[in-house]
Amino acid sequence: MGWLAALCLVLLQTGAHAFRIDGGDSLNHQEITESAILEITLDVCRAVVQAAGKKFTPPIPPYTAESVARACDASKSSKSFSQTIEFIQDKNVWIDFRYLFSARHHFDNEEFTKGKKLITSGLSAVKANNKRQNFEAARKTLGRLLHSLQDFYSHSNWVEMGETNPNSKLIKPGSLGKTAAKSRATCRSCNGNDCTNNILEDILREKILTTGYFKLVPGFSKPDGKCSHGGSSDGTSYIDPTGGINKDRRISEHGHLHDKAAKMAIAATRQLLEDIRRAASDATFLQLMGINKGKALCFCIDTTGSMSDDIEAVREVTSSIINSRVGTDDEPSAYILVPFNDPDFGPLMRTQDPEAFKRAINSLTATGGGDTPEMSLSGLRLALTGAPPGSDIFVFTDAPAKDDHLLGAVISLVERTKSVVNFMITGSLGLRRRRAINNTNDQQQQQPKAITKASSKVYTDLAQASGGVAIQTTKSQLLAAITIVTESSSSAQVLLLQAARSPGKPNNFTFAVDESVKNLTIFITGRSIAFTLISPSGVSQSSTDLTGPLISSSQSVGNFQTLELTTQVGPWEIRLVSTNPYTLKVKGESSLDFLSDFLEVSEGPLGGFEVLENRPRAGANTSLRVTVTGGVSAIVTEVFLVVSLTSERVNGSVEALGKGKFLARFDSIPSGEFVVLVKGQSNESSTRSSKATTSFQRQSSNSIRASAVTVSADDLEGVLEPGVPLSVPFSVSSNGSGGGLTIQATNDQGFTLSFPSTLPLTNGSMANGMVNITAPAGTASGTDVTLTIEANAPGGTDANYVVLRLTVLVPVTDVTEPGCQLLSLQSDCSADCGASMWELSVEVTDGVNGTGIDTISFRGGNGTSNTSLLAGNATLVSYNASCCSPDVEIVVVDQVGNVGSCSYTVRTTTPTVNPTTTTAQPTTAASAQAVQSLLLCLSITILGLSLTI
Repeated sequence: MGWLAALCLVLLQTGAHAFRIDGGDSLNHQEITESAILEITLDVCRAVVQAAGKKFTPPIPPYTAESVARACDASKSSKSFSQTIEFIQDKNVWIDFRYLFSARHHFDNEEFTKGKKLITSGLSAVKANNKRQNFEAARKTLGRLLHSLQDFYSHSNWVEMGETNPNSKLIKPGSLGKTAAKSRATCRSCNGNDCTNNILEDILREKILTTGYFKLVPGFSKPDGKCSHGGSSDGTSYIDPTGGINKDRRISEHGHLHDKAAKMAIAATRQLLEDIRRAASDATFLQLMGINKGKALCFCIDTTGSMSDDIEAVREVTSSIINSRVGTDDEPSAYILVPFNDPDFGPLMRTQDPEAFKRAINSLTATGGGDTPEMSLSGLRLALTGAPPGSDIFVFTDAPAKDDHLLGAVISLVERTKSVVNFMITGSLGLRRRRAINNTNDQQQQQPKAITKASSKVYTDLAQASGGVAIQTTKSQLLAAITIVTESSSSAQVLLLQAARSPGKPNNFTFAVDESVKNLTIFITGRSIAFTLISPSGVSQSSTDLTGPLISSSQSVGNFQTLELTTQVGPWEIRLVSTNPYTLKVKGESSLDFLSDFLEVSEGPLGGFEVLENRPRAGANTSLRVTVTGGVSAIVTEVFLVVSLTSERVNGSVEALGKGKFLARFDSIPSGEFVVLVKGQSNESSTRSSKATTSFQRQSSNSIRASAVTVSADDLEGVLEPGVPLSVPFSVSSNGSGGGLTIQATNDQGFTLSFPSTLPLTNGSMANGMVNITAPAGTASGTDVTLTIEANAPGGTDANYVVLRLTVLVPVTDVTEPGCQLLSLQSDCSADCGASMWELSVEVTDGVNGTGIDTISFRGGNGTSNTSLLAGNATLVSYNASCCSPDVEIVVVDQVGNVGSCSYTVRTTTPTVNPTTTTAQPTTAASAQAVQSLLLCLSITILGLSLTI
């Protein structure tokens, strides 16, 4: 149950039972998961590329996220693909931390029914999330259920029974097969250290499933004659029958079967991923895996009366982006729109159709808004939860936030999603220019109101925390500002340096440019700023002369300026002089980047590290996992925590973990907001012609701060049933001065919540609370709700949070796959396949009590198809193709994701004497009809589908 041992430096230590590394030669859950994801994603990309009539070039094994993304013609998504794999792996490992003693989560103690329920319920949630494009929630659930699925093969006797294929019944409705009764003996004691034959012969001969019993505490009893899990940490392994049957490592009691169990777990993971793929589509599956051409385009727009000019500018730039990017490597993976005003916000609109997005933008109207503040943070929160992680979000407004009580929740979402938020604020310093607004009683002109510096600071602080910009400009200049910012948004863009000074003061900043970087650009926000650039060759250029040798072009609008540099490899310097607040960012395009996550010492019995999903603890040492993406040869040599407003640095000690992963340990954490700065050596090149080793640096976009407050919560299975309250327990603690903590719970769907407003706490103590959340009856399955629980120290001086993603899931009663009935199959195939055709008609239905057919798709053929509704909720499927394309598979999915599949062929084969595989060769329409039944027995493969002939 876990992934314990040498990778303790990544997540865990040795000490529990699970697929794990021991001595570096055993496979663990992370490797099993990654291997299956890479393989199935490669299969999907192969199908997509070949369906487009292009040649598919597979990568050379061993596969990596970078090589698979490149083969998928989506090199720019290698970082998001790597991030997705790592996220799913982390959620897999999470099961060992939260459910170590839960037998059903690991198929221990012969908990087959409950263990399978975890898998099938989780699979239903993943499919429901995918249907509504809630991919982050789907990934979380997928990672969790994969742990149980994989443990089945290490903890049961499936491999010992001689099975060579995964147990498909684990992911399908119905029974798992024969399982051992509680009264039936399954094992004998091991012969000393030899446990190779400790499972009873009759159990194996009759193919009766069993698993080992496990308890960490010695002396725990188990039913007479039952197998134990085994290992020094299993208290039941010392009770007769002694020993164990787990295959977690090569040194486990059944370690001689470790490789077979691990390979079976990989195949089972592939099988489950293939089921998810079929229930969705190839395009949806690739989005689930983070394989996209470009970043999502996400607009959050104020629609009150004074925003008509702004909306028109957004319309123009939307058309420009779509027209210039569709069909390119930067084509947006999704288009997201969130309108807001007062008192409303939303709904969120998300589509992959650029024309539908254009229509949505064009349908916006500027109206209403009696008072100045608007629900901008509510709209932004909805965008943060609905957009993919790492998105660039653009907020358009000319008013302060009315809902600034959500600031903490929004900042927590920025930190968790690592999305970048850019604010486009029209009017001088946010001056609100209201136009005539229709009132229900009369027409009246609203007087201009200004956004004060205090209220506009909400936007500038959010922009700085997320790594975005807050551009203050006039409405007439807005189109130019939007164009500049959106044109600089690319999925291949990396951050080399980011800094802020408030109040402003003179400062010198250095950054290293490596061989892989191109399109080097500097972004500056602020007023009255002078600068001097110094290149690696010693050439300088100042802000008084923008036509010199270092700046190829520059643009300025409002308080925002961009400088496109002539890219030179080596150390650069920029000297900024201003007494006004300013921000500085240096970006470029490169495949080389990094991911980072803080780790905390687990308080569970396993010890080791687990990924921290909120702020690191103040006043303590900490560890950071760094994963290099897109640079297989890159070596991280230095990792710093850099204070955003002062550039003060805390240096960490770096240790290489292998496979592009590094561990940085810090003896202390900065007290203010900080970012992560990574430096190292790489021979990656933007031209791939140069292999010279150069120094590189990359920086995280989002700021984070340490906290003396700790918040943790358990979302149980993460499923919310409509109309049924869900109680979410949480706990808070503090190593600060103590006192009562203020509790604030919010969710992005407006579901009913109840929670304690305060929790008393003394220094070093812990307090527990409960949040009750209820989804209204009728809420659609697959709805993703983000629950944020914040704990604020007295005086608002410190805060921390926990963000939970829950999935609304209506109980699934339809557990039957769709079925099909062949009506006719005809062909006139001849030696000249190009001159002949074949056709078939199939009736597809989801049964009397089914939820109905959702999608019908075709694989393996290039013919034409047509569908039409029949009486009784049936669908008629007609298909015809050239005899040069003699095969087709029809994949049928019902409304809850049950997948049925049937395959047909008119392929010419040589007859065989094997009576079970007799073949037929239809050559005319008449002969094809005559041998129809024989052909079907031979050539129709049914995968989980009821077929009636």
